[in-house]
Amino acid sequence: MKKLFGNNIVPACTYCEHSKTEGERQYCSLNKTLRNSKCKKFKYNPIMRTPHTMAPLRKYDQESFKI
Repeated sequence: MKKLFGNNIVPACTYCEHSKTEGERQYCSLNKTLRNSKCKKFKYNPIMRTPHTMAPLRKYDQESFKI
């Protein structure tokens, strides 16, 4: 079964189900630490993921649409 953002999601605390945020401080509710940028208790939560901003659209003028 294919997951929402693919099967190869790189673990990151910012979108882990166990991540908690207080102000600007972020911590793990399970008191786990990352080893080699990995956590064994990582559980992906797509709701916590912030989407990347889209690139601005190109500006067009009337000349662009002439045949």
